[in-house]
Formats: sequence, structure tokens, C-alpha cells
Amino acid sequence: MGSGVKLDSVEAMMASMASLAVLAARSEGRSGHTGSDPLRDRADACLEGLEETARVEAMLAARKVRFAAGFAETMRAMSAPDEQPHQRLAREMGVVAEVACALTVSERTASALLAESHQLTTTLPLTQAALEQGLMSWQHARVMVDEATSLDPAGAAALEAHFLDPDAPNPDQGCPAGDLVPSRFRQKARTWRERHHPVSIEKRHAKSVLDRRLEYAPDRDGMAWLSAYLPADQAAGIWNGVTAAARALQGPAEDRTMTQLRADIAAKLLLSAGLTTTGTGNSDATTAGAHESVAGGVRAADAATGGDVLAGRVSATEGVDVGHVPSPAAQVLVTVPVFALMGLTGEPAMLDGYGPIPASVARKLVAEGASSFHRVLTDSRNGAPLEIGRNSYRIPPAMRQWLHMRDSKCSFPGCSNQSLDNEADHLLAWADGGTTGITNLESLCRKHHRLKHSTTWTPTEATKDQPPGWTSPTGRRYHSEHPDWEPPQWPKQILDQLAHHEPGRALPDAALPAGVLSDA
Repeated sequence: MGSGVKLDSVEAMMASMASLAVLAARSEGRSGHTGSDPLRDRADACLEGLEETARVEAMLAARKVRFAAGFAETMRAMSAPDEQPHQRLAREMGVVAEVACALTVSERTASALLAESHQLTTTLPLTQAALEQGLMSWQHARVMVDEATSLDPAGAAALEAHFLDPDAPNPDQGCPAGDLVPSRFRQKARTWRERHHPVSIEKRHAKSVLDRRLEYAPDRDGMAWLSAYLPADQAAGIWNGVTAAARALQGPAEDRTMTQLRADIAAKLLLSAGLTTTGTGNSDATTAGAHESVAGGVRAADAATGGDVLAGRVSATEGVDVGHVPSPAAQVLVTVPVFALMGLTGEPAMLDGYGPIPASVARKLVAEGASSFHRVLTDSRNGAPLEIGRNSYRIPPAMRQWLHMRDSKCSFPGCSNQSLDNEADHLLAWADGGTTGITNLESLCRKHHRLKHSTTWTPTEATKDQPPGWTSPTGRRYHSEHPDWEPPQWPKQILDQLAHHEPGRALPDAALPAGVLSDA
């Protein structure tokens, strides 16, 4: 970027600082406001001040990036032309140490800042420019850096152009990247990366699945963490199943939170699964040790969950067959392009609450008996689900699934509650003339469902492929955060036939795979 752009960013930051001074005076009642509602003016000034502060923080982060990258580059330029590898390593270590001391941070943190600054100022200029203009936060910029790390320069440029360049091929159609909370932006950026990575998702998944593992980490106050690194479909199936069971237990007599219920159900399922211990050493001693250790864990869980976990369920003769892990049947929602389902293209399927998964995993889910499999037509131009209509108040299961696919998560700004755990709600109430169609429905978690009906937070209109945005009680508008649909891939043999197809003539049967209809 030229010096003029850098100067403009400094001038913009100074202008924002001046605006902050005015807003600070208004928020503290020192502006001499004489309007009819001085309290409302102070409240508005506080919100506007928060927004302006966020912009200034982004601009300051961009300036820190420039300073860090500039220091590293200057030290490199000052080095000898014939610098040896050991001298270069010593120089780089010195740069990290200097930055760490200047910022009063660890050298690990300083090293990460230098690496991120180098990438932003060399391979991600659009992201750096957005940061300098206050259009996205430092967290958003770090997401872009993280997702671009394993891409080549062309891939990194295409990634940031998709979200930050409106003139890019097939640009993001959702709200601006900086208007998404960082976690939602990370999911969208990761989804794009998975779809367009130069190495197919099938190959990357086959390599990563070898690293699956279960980890145990002691923590404070007699607690510990148990985490599993699993294929996404298995993890989602476990999470959705435990969530559904926890939701079913909620009621007036249940005082445990949803989070506590999930933990208790997972503990009971794991500790009462009838696990078998085998080994090549002293099997009697190994089994006895396992009985003592696991049974002790059962007793601890038993006390925590009110005595409903049965001890003594670990058996050396009635074990669990772990040779084949079954696919989730009904607790996972997957959207699979028809040609990928037939094995004709390699584009990923979309796992609800997660993102892209290999098409082979989706085909396995269907083949092994996914009981909630629905056929859904999508728009061939953008990949979005098409509208279906209903004339009754009751929302049928198929439409609920459709709503899950359109909204993906709770439609309230920034909420990441997964769609299978949300509630369908009419935008315009049935009693007020609203219909039960996809354009009059939204997916809300219980918290934001209650917020909608107890405050003046109001959803805006929805479309067949876009959830509603929201208007706050203060009149601020927040854009829809709908999924980033993309046109489906077509098999080469069909594209070849279409290229030579004469209008008005039906395609030959051999041009289309079995089960795909020709619409001449």
C-alpha cells in the first residue's frame, strides 16, 4: 500500500478520536443538550461511543501491525548482505525479544504478532486495509490469517477477495464480514476454505482422521476435562443426541442447567457402557485395576447426579465392540448435492452446526440408515434451498428441516446455537394473518425466542434462502447472517452434453445419470 493510504488511515484514526471526545461529553451529560429527552440522548451517545471505540481499536491494531512488520523489515534491511543462517536466526530471535519487551508480553505472543503482521502486510492487503478503516476487528483479521495460513498466495487472495471485494467472482452475499461476530465469521471463512482448498477435502480428512484421540486433563477443585477429537459427523451426532436427551429432562422439577445436564448424561452413558479391558500383560491385574478405577469414577458421578448412575456395570465378559463405530442415524442434518451423493462430483456436503464434510462421509451416513433423510431441491444458480408452502399453522417436519438448512443457527445477531436445538417461530403471528411458509419462519434458541416476545427486538423480513435481520429497541438494524451458498458443481459429462445441446430438443438419456430428470 502507498504512503498516501497509510496517511489516510492515520487521519481517519484522528477523526475517530475527535468523534469519541464529542460522544464522551454527550454520554456524560456535558454537551449542553437541551432536547426533549436528554436521557435518550445519553443512551444513544453511549452506544455510538461503543461503536466508535471498536473502530478506533481496529485502527490501533492495524497501526500495531504496521509497526511490528516495519521493525522486522527494517532490521532485515540493516543486516549484512552475506548474512549466514545462524546470523539470520540470531537476528530473528533478537527482533522477537525486542518486540516482546516493548509490548510487555511473552516472546511467544510477540512471535505470533510478528508472523501475523508479516502475512497481513504481504499476502492479505484487503484484510489489512479493512482493519485500518475500522471495518473489521483484530479478531476478524486473525481469523482471516488463520484460515489463509495453509493456502498458497493465490488461494489466500481468493479467500479475502470473496469476503472483502464486492467485484470478486461469486462474492459473499451475506452481511459484511466485520458485522459478523468473529466466531460466525470463522465458520464462514472455514467453509469457503474447505470448498476451495487445492487439496481435496477427501484427502485431508483421510489424513486427519488418523489423529483421532481422547484426551484427559486434570483441572482445579477436583474437576477435570475429557475431550475427544473425532470425525465431525460422529461428534455432531453425539452432541445433538446428548442435547436432545438433556432437553427432554428439563422441566419444573429439574434444577440442573442445560450445560450440567449434558455433562451428566455424557458421564452416565460412558460409565455405564459395559467397557472391557484387555491387554497382553497381566490381564487379571489389568482388569482388576480397571474395575477399581472406573467403579470409583462411577461412584463420584453417582454422587454428583443424584444417585441415578449405576455402579458395577463394567464387565470383563460383556464388552463393547469398538471395531466399527456406527454412523449417527437421526440426530444429524446433512445437505448433500445430488451429484456428490451419486459419486459424480467431489464437492463437500454440509453438516449442520459444523460446515463442509467429505461427500464420502455423507454417502456413508445415507447408506448406513440415516432415518431423517429428506430430498431437497436447490437453486442451480446459487445452491440455496427452494421454497415450499404450507397452509396450516402446524409446521411439518420437512419444513422444520428446511428451516434448519436455511438458517443454520439461531437467527439472532451473533448467536451460535445450533439449528437442531432451536425453535421455529412465525415472523408475522398466525393470529395476525401470518402464513406457515419458509418466508414467514425463523429459527430461534429459547433465550432469543423469549427476548423477541418480551422486548421490542423485532425481526425483519425473511426470504426463501435468507433468514431475517433484526431491529433493536434503539432502532439499530442488524443484517441477516445467512449461510454462504454456492452454485453446485456439475459433472463433466453433463456439461459436455449441455454445451452441444440444441434448444427445444430433449437431452439423450445417456447424458444424465439414472434418477436425474432432464428439463428441456
